[in-house]
Amino acid sequence: MYIRQRTELLLALYFCFILERVWSKEPENEMAESAIDSNEDLSEETEDLEPLEPDDGGTFQQVTNLLNIIDSESKMDAAGAGPDMRKTLASVIITEKATTKPCMVMNALIRCLQVPEISTQRKVNIYNILQEIIQQEGELEEQCVHRLVTIASKEMREILEVEGYMKAEVASDTLVALSRNHFSVVMYEMQHRLKPLELTEEFVIITLAKLANGNVFEFMPYMGITLATIFTMLRLVNEAKMRQVICGAMETFCETVQFYLRHLEDSMYPVMTEEQFAIKLFPMYRYFVTVWLRSHNPEVKLGVIKSLRPMLNLLLPNDDLREEVYDYLPLLLAEYQGSLEALFITQVLRQILEVSVITSTPVPQMHLHTIFTELHIQVCTKAPVQQQYSSQNVREIEHCFIALARSYPKELMKFFLSQMEMSKEAIRVGTLTLIRAVVGADDPRMNIKTICLAIRVVKNTISDTRSKVRMAILRIIGQLALSGFQDRIKGWGLKYVSIQLTLSTYKLTNRRESFHQRDLEEKMVHKVTMDTVKIITSAVSGMTNEFWVRLLCYIMETDNMEVLTPICISLTNLAERQFHIMDGEANTTSKSRHGVGHILVWAKYTSGGESPSSSVDLPAPQKLLARLLVLMSSPYEGEGRGIAMLNLLRTLSHSIAPSMADMWELEIPLLIKYLEEHTKFTWNQEIWEDKLIQFLRLSLKKTRGSNWSLRLGKELNNQIESFDSPSLEKSFLYRALGFTLATGLEADKVEVLLLELLYKTDYSKDFDREGVILCFGLCAQGQVKTVLSVLQDFEERIHESEESWQIGAWRKDHPWRRETVKSALMVMYSCVALHCHWQMLLTHVDTPITAKIIHHYTSSSQDICLKMAFMKSVVQISNAIENLKGPGDFQFAQKTTLTAIIVAIIKAEPTDHLVSPIRTMAMDALLHLSKVKPFYSTEENSELMDISIHSVISLQPPGKDNESIKTLYTNALCVLKQLMEGLLQRQMDPKGLQEMVHLLEKWILSEKEWEREKAMNLHLCLMQSYIQSIGVCIPLKLGQFGTLIGLIAPCTCDSNKRTRLASADVLSSLLDLHASQTCSSWDVCKELELARCKEDLQSLEVEKIFSASSRIAKVICMQFNCDEVVSLIQKLCENIGAMDLQHDKASVTWIDTFLQIRVKELEDKVAEILGAILVHLPVVEHQEVRRNLIEGILLLAHYHQETVLTSLLRQPLPMQSHLVEVWLAVAENVPFARLMLHGLMGRLQSRFTPRATATSKADIWRLAAVDPLMTLCTIHLLIEKMDKDDKLPDLLPDLIYTLLMQLGSSQGPEAVSPVLKTWRLIHTGTLPEEINLQRITIKCMQLLFKRLDSERLVHMLEEQGVWALLESGATFLQGAGLLARLCIRNAEGYRQRLAELVLRGMASEVLSCRVSSTAICVEFMRDPILYQERLLKPAMRLLEKGVDQRDEVLQVLSLRALGNMALGAPKKVRQYRKLLLEKCLYSLRDARSTSVPSEGMEALAKILAELREGDVGSFFDAISEQCRSFFDNESELLRLKAFLLFSKLAKVVRASKKHFFKGEVKRAWVPLMLHCQDPCPDAAQACVETMYQCVHFWGCKGLVDSSGQRDTRGADEMATFQTTLCSVLTQKKPAVLYSFLLETMTYIKSNLSRIRIASCNLAGVIMKQMSEHYLKKAGLRGITEFHDSQALGLWAGAEAGGQPNCQVLTLPFVVSALQELQLDADPGVQRAALETLKILDTCSQHRLLASPKGIS
Repeated sequence: MYIRQRTELLLALYFCFILERVWSKEPENEMAESAIDSNEDLSEETEDLEPLEPDDGGTFQQVTNLLNIIDSESKMDAAGAGPDMRKTLASVIITEKATTKPCMVMNALIRCLQVPEISTQRKVNIYNILQEIIQQEGELEEQCVHRLVTIASKEMREILEVEGYMKAEVASDTLVALSRNHFSVVMYEMQHRLKPLELTEEFVIITLAKLANGNVFEFMPYMGITLATIFTMLRLVNEAKMRQVICGAMETFCETVQFYLRHLEDSMYPVMTEEQFAIKLFPMYRYFVTVWLRSHNPEVKLGVIKSLRPMLNLLLPNDDLREEVYDYLPLLLAEYQGSLEALFITQVLRQILEVSVITSTPVPQMHLHTIFTELHIQVCTKAPVQQQYSSQNVREIEHCFIALARSYPKELMKFFLSQMEMSKEAIRVGTLTLIRAVVGADDPRMNIKTICLAIRVVKNTISDTRSKVRMAILRIIGQLALSGFQDRIKGWGLKYVSIQLTLSTYKLTNRRESFHQRDLEEKMVHKVTMDTVKIITSAVSGMTNEFWVRLLCYIMETDNMEVLTPICISLTNLAERQFHIMDGEANTTSKSRHGVGHILVWAKYTSGGESPSSSVDLPAPQKLLARLLVLMSSPYEGEGRGIAMLNLLRTLSHSIAPSMADMWELEIPLLIKYLEEHTKFTWNQEIWEDKLIQFLRLSLKKTRGSNWSLRLGKELNNQIESFDSPSLEKSFLYRALGFTLATGLEADKVEVLLLELLYKTDYSKDFDREGVILCFGLCAQGQVKTVLSVLQDFEERIHESEESWQIGAWRKDHPWRRETVKSALMVMYSCVALHCHWQMLLTHVDTPITAKIIHHYTSSSQDICLKMAFMKSVVQISNAIENLKGPGDFQFAQKTTLTAIIVAIIKAEPTDHLVSPIRTMAMDALLHLSKVKPFYSTEENSELMDISIHSVISLQPPGKDNESIKTLYTNALCVLKQLMEGLLQRQMDPKGLQEMVHLLEKWILSEKEWEREKAMNLHLCLMQSYIQSIGVCIPLKLGQFGTLIGLIAPCTCDSNKRTRLASADVLSSLLDLHASQTCSSWDVCKELELARCKEDLQSLEVEKIFSASSRIAKVICMQFNCDEVVSLIQKLCENIGAMDLQHDKASVTWIDTFLQIRVKELEDKVAEILGAILVHLPVVEHQEVRRNLIEGILLLAHYHQETVLTSLLRQPLPMQSHLVEVWLAVAENVPFARLMLHGLMGRLQSRFTPRATATSKADIWRLAAVDPLMTLCTIHLLIEKMDKDDKLPDLLPDLIYTLLMQLGSSQGPEAVSPVLKTWRLIHTGTLPEEINLQRITIKCMQLLFKRLDSERLVHMLEEQGVWALLESGATFLQGAGLLARLCIRNAEGYRQRLAELVLRGMASEVLSCRVSSTAICVEFMRDPILYQERLLKPAMRLLEKGVDQRDEVLQVLSLRALGNMALGAPKKVRQYRKLLLEKCLYSLRDARSTSVPSEGMEALAKILAELREGDVGSFFDAISEQCRSFFDNESELLRLKAFLLFSKLAKVVRASKKHFFKGEVKRAWVPLMLHCQDPCPDAAQACVETMYQCVHFWGCKGLVDSSGQRDTRGADEMATFQTTLCSVLTQKKPAVLYSFLLETMTYIKSNLSRIRIASCNLAGVIMKQMSEHYLKKAGLRGITEFHDSQALGLWAGAEAGGQPNCQVLTLPFVVSALQELQLDADPGVQRAALETLKILDTCSQHRLLASPKGIS
C-alpha cells in the first residue's frame, strides 16, 4: 500500500513538473531539446504547408515536442520515470491541454498528421490522442471536424502494407468516435466513398459496419441504400479478404437490424418493417449460398456460414421466404462433405428445423432422407482430426433429430429401424444415442406413439452382445425410467438389466489379462448397469419379487465388490418401500401382499422352519450376516458400502435374527455414526475392526445356548475361499472366525472346523498362513486344549518326521513345502501362548509350546521364512511370559537354547546389505528375551551387543528409490537402539556405559559415512537412555569423561550434517551428565552458545562448521580437569588417521583449542600429552593436520621448554619425518628457534660442566640424559632451516665453541651416548654412515660459518682443509687450532666471547674439553686478544696447570700455548719468564715421551727470542745442557728441536754466559758436524744452521768468514768446511782436534747409517789435518805396542758410554774399527770406511817415508 501511494505521489509531482515546463512561453525549452534528431527541423517543415494556420501561440511546437517524447525510447530520466511513464505523461498533457483549448490542440494534431514522411507509429499515436480528445470533448468545430474526417478517410483508404493496415484501423476508429457527435459528417463521407457497381475499399465497409453497430438508430435510414449498394458490388468481389469483410459486415448489419426491430418504439426515424428488411436481405442470402459458399477458400466459407445465422433470423419468420430458404437446404447439407467445421453448418440447420417446428411448416419431405442421412453420419462416424467441436456438433445434431421427431416421428423411427438392421456397432450405437435423445427430450409435444416406436426399435437390438450397444440400451432403459415411462420397461427392461448385471459381473471376475480393452469396456457396461439399477430402484414402484431376489442373491454371489453399495442401497430402498406398504395400507394389492409374504417367509425360514417350495432360493441368515459382516471390514470401498450394508442389516434385522434386532437397533447407528464422521483418509482400520468384533460378540451373546454361533462359524469358514489373498476382508474373516469359534460350546465340532481349516489353507501364501495363525490364537482364548490337541493331531496325521514330510497328498491343488508348514506351526504355538490364559501358559510354555518350536526349527533347512517364523515365535513367547500375571519368579528354561539359535542366525546374515528382515527380527527377539528371567550376564550382554551392532552398522544405506529396503533399514536401526537400551538397563553404571561405547567406537571412527552416522545416532540414544536412567548416582571414572568427549569431538566436523548434529547432541548429553555429577557450573550462556554452535553445524560451509566446532571446544574446555585433558588429547590423537581429513582437522582443532586455554596448568602432564602427540604424529598423512599438531607441540614448548626439549631429544635416530617437521616449525619462528638452540646448546654443554642438583621439575627434565647425536642433529636442522638473514650474533660463538668441544669429546671415551634408562628405545639397525657425531658436528659448524658475512673465512676453511682435519681424530687438534686461528683473523666480533669460552673450557673437569680448549688457546696465545681483554693472567694459570697434568696431549698443548705467548704478548714474556722457563725446562726432563720435551724446546725457542741473557739467569746453563743431551737422541723431532733451541741459545748468549756456552759449543761440536748429515733433512738443515751459528765461538775469523761465504748445503762444501776447521784446529788447537777424533770414533757404532758414514768421513778429514806430533805418537805406539785384545777392551769401554782415553786409543784400534765397518749392511758405510782406511794408510805411509829423513 505504501509503495502504491508513493508511486501515485511521484506521478503527480512528475506530471506537474512536465506540465509547467511544456506550457512555458519559451519555445526553446528543455523538453524541446529532448526531441530526437530526426525532428529538429520540424517547425521549418510545417511552415511550408498550405493553407497556413494562424499563430496558435506555440501550441503546435509544444504538441510536436510531446509527440517526440511519445515516439522516443530514451532512458530513465532524473526523476526515475521510465520511457513508458514519460509517454503516458506526454499523452496526458496533450489531452489535458485540449480541455481548455480543444480547437488549438486538435488543429495542431491535424497539422502534425499532414507533415510529410511521418512515421506510421506517430500517426497511430496521434489518432489515439485524437480519439481521447473526441471522447472527452464531444462536439467540435465544424471546420476542424471536416478537416479531420477528410484526412482520416484518406488515411483509412490507403493500405500499402501491414503498418498501413494498423494506420487504417485507427483512422477508422477515429471516424467512428467522431460519428457519435458528428454522425452526418462522417456518414456523408462514407456514403460518398460507397458507390453502386463500384468496388470500394474494405475499410469503408468495415467502418460502415462499426457505424451501424455504434449508431443503430442513426444508421437505419442509410441501411437500405447501404445494403443495396453492397449487393451491387458482390459480383465485383474476387478477393477472399474482401469477401470476408463483407460477410462480417452483413453479420453486423443483420444483428443491428434485429436490435432495431426489438426497439422500434425508441426509433425517431421512419419505421422500416421486418418484412422490408427481409426482402432486401434475401438476394444477398441467395448469393452467399449459391455463389460464395461454393468458394474453395475455407475462410470465405466460414464467413458465409457465420453470416447466415443472423440473416436467417430475419428471413425465416417470413412465410414466403421460408419456403425459398428450404429450397437451398441441399446446398447447406452438401457442405458436410467439405473441410468446413460441421458445427457451424449444424447450427444453421438446427435453426431452420426448429423454426419449422415452431411455425408448423415442416421442411419438405423430399429433403428428409438427405437430412437424416447427413446428420446420422455425423453421429455414427468418427469426426476428422481438424474438427474441433465434434462433441458440440453431436449435441446440435441431437436437437435436430428431436425437431425432426416432432415433425416426422414415423419416418424417423423407420429410418432408425433401417439403420439398426445394419450390423455395424458404430451405426447401432449412434442410432441408440439419437433414440435416447429423442426419448429424453423434455417436450410435452413428444407423443406416446413416438416412444412406443422408439422402444420397438430398441427391442430389436437387445440380443446384441457388444459392449457399446449394451451400454446404449441400458442408458435408454434408464432414460425411460427417468422420463416417466416406468411401465414401458417392467417386463423386458428389468429382465435385460438383471441379465446385464449378472453377465458383466461374470465377465469381470473371469477376465483375462490379454484382453485389457475388453475388460475396460466391460467395466463401463457394469457401471452403466449399476447406474440403471439405481435409477430403476428409485423410480420404479411395485418391483417384482424376482428382481428383489436376484439382487439379494447377487450380493452373496458376486465377486465384483464395486457394485455392492448401489445394490445394498437399492435393496434397502425396496425393503423400506415394502414395509411402508405393509404399515400404511391394510388392504393392498396382491402384488404387495406377495412382497410382504416373501419377507415373512424369510423370517419364518430364519426362525427355524423349512424353506417353502419356491423357484427362488433365499440365502441363509447366517450366510447373509457373515457375508455382510466381512464386507463391512472395508467400509469405504465401493463408494462407501459400509453404511449401505449397515442400513440393509438394520432394515432386515427382524428377518435375519429377531433375537438380535433390538441390539442392532442400538449398535448399528453407532457404527454408522463412526463411518459418517470419518473418511477413507481419516478412519482407522484397527479401531473399525474392533468395533465390528465387538458388534459380533454382542450379537453372539444374544444367541448363547443355541448353535447359531457354530453355524455362523461354518458360514465364515465357507467364505474363506471367496476372497482373494491378501485382502482386508479376508483378514477380518480369519479374525471373526477365531472369535466365533472361541465361543463355541461343542469342542468336538470346533475341533473339526479347525482341522478342516488347517487342511484347506495354502501355507505358501503368507496372508493365509498368518490368518490361520491369528484364528488359532484367538480361538485359544477359550479353547486352549482344543487348539493344542488339533495341532498335535494335525502333526500326527501328516506323519511328521525327518524322513518323510510330503503333505502334498492332503492338498493336491496346493502342494505344501515342509519348511512352510513348520514355520506356520511354530507361529501357531507361539500365538497360542500369547493369547491363552496365564495359568494355562505356565503349564504349557516350556512343553509342548517352546519345545515344539525349537524342534520344528532345528529339524528343517532353516530358510528365510522359517527363520522369520522362529523369531516371531520367540517374541510372542517372550511377550507372553513378560505379561504373566502370576508369580514373578518364573524361570524360562528354554532361554539359553533360544539365544544360541538367534545369535547363530544373526552371524549368518550378510554384513554389507539387507536381504530380509531377519536380523531385525532376531535383535527384537533378543530384546524381548533379555526381559525374561534368567537375565543375561555382563559378558553375554557385551557379546550380544557386539554381534548386533556389527550386523546393522556395516549395512550400506539403501538407495533413494528402494522404499522396501529403506523400511528394512530403518526398522533394523530402530530395533538396535531398543536392544542397546534394554541391555544397558542391566548394567547401568560407568563401566557398562564404557563397554557400550567401546563397542561403538570402531564404527564411530569408520571411514564410511553411513557407518559413522548410524554409530553416532546409537551413541546419542545410548547417552540419553543412560542419563535418564542413572542421573547423578554413579560418577564417571577418572579420565572417562575426556575419553568419551575425545571420541565424539571430531565428528562435529563430519561431512554428513546428520552426524554433526548427532555428535553435538552427544556432547551436550555428556556435558549435562558431567555437570550434574561434578556439581560444576553450567550456566545458561553456555547452553545458548552450544545451541548457536549446533545451528552453525547445519551449514554447508566448511569454515563455518569448523568455527562452530572450535567454539564448542572452548565451551567444554573449562569443564575438564588436567587428567581429563590428557585423556581427551590422547583419544583425539588416537583418532587421527582413523577417518577422513575433515575429522583429522577437527581433532587437531580441539587439541589446539584445549592447549591454548589450559597449557599453563598442564606442567605435570606435558610429557604424557607430548608422548601421545609424538606417537601418533608419524601416521598423520595430511600436511595441514601435521602442522596443527606441531603447533600444539610448539605451544607446549613455549611454556614448558625443558620438558618438551627432553622428550623430543629422546626420540630415536635417524630422525623421522614427523620429528623433522616439528623442528622445521621451530625454525620458522626465529625468536623461538633461538631459545631452542640455546636449550640444545645447554644440553651439549652440560656434559662439560659439573652436574647440578635439580631444584624443580623443569630442572629434572633439563638435566635428564639425552643422546648428543640427536641433539647435534637437531641443532643442524635448526641452523639449516632458520632464516639465513639471522646471523645469530649472540649464539654464534657459543655454538661454535660448544660444537668444537663436542667434536673434541667425540674423539675420546665421552663419545659413547649415555644409557637412557627412562626412555627405552629399540634400534632395529645401525645408523647410516653420515649420521655420526663428527660429521653432524662439522656440518653444524659449516652452517654457522656460512651465516657470517665472511665469504673469505668460509673459503679459507674449505681451502685449508679444516673440516677434514676436524673430522679425523688424529688431526682434530690441528684442525681446531687452524679453525681458531682463522676465526681470530676473520671474525673479530666474536674473539672476546670465544676467548672467554676457551678459558672456561680449560677449567672444565672433562679432559677432552680441557684438551680442546687448550688447543684453541694455543692460537689465542698467538694473538694479542687475551692480553687486550685482560684474560692473559687466568690463561697463564690454566696453562700452568695444564703442563702439570699427566695427559701428554694436554701438556704439549699447554707448552705450545705458553710458547705462543711470545707471539701474542711478547711484552709480557719477561713478566712471566720464571713460570715459562720453569715449566719448559720441566718438560725437557720428561722421559716418558718425546712430544713433551719437543714442545718444551720449541716453546723455549720462542720465549728466549723475547728474553735477554740476564732474564734467563740460572736457567741458561740447565737449558743448554738439557738441550745438548738431545743431539744424539733417536727421535728426529727431539734432535730437530734441540738443534733449533741450541741455535736460539747461541743467539741469546751474551758476555756473562759466553765462556760457558763456548764450552758447550766445544762439547757439542762433533755431534753438530756429524748431524749435518742427519737422516732427517730438517734436523740436518737445522744442525748446519746451528753449527754455523756457533762458529764464532771458536774465535777464528777465518772460520767465520768461511761459514758465511760458503753454501753449506752440499756434501763437498761441508767437507771443505770441515777440512778448513780441522786445519785451523791443527794449527791452533791440535789437542782439541785430537779429542774430536777420539769423539768421532765413538759414532762409528751409531744406529744411524748416515751418522756412521759421517763419522768415517770426519775421522778421515781429521786424520788428514792432524799434526805430525799427534800422528807420530799414535802411529808409533800403534805399530810397536798394539795388542788387539787391549784395543778391543778400550773400544768396548768407549761403547759403554765413557770417553775414549786418548792415551789408550791407538791408530791400530781405529784401523780395526774401520775394517769392521766394511762388513756393514749399508754399502755407503762400507765405502766411507774404506775411504777412511785409505786416508789412514796414506797418512801412515807418508809419515813412514818422511821419518828416515827426519832421523838422519
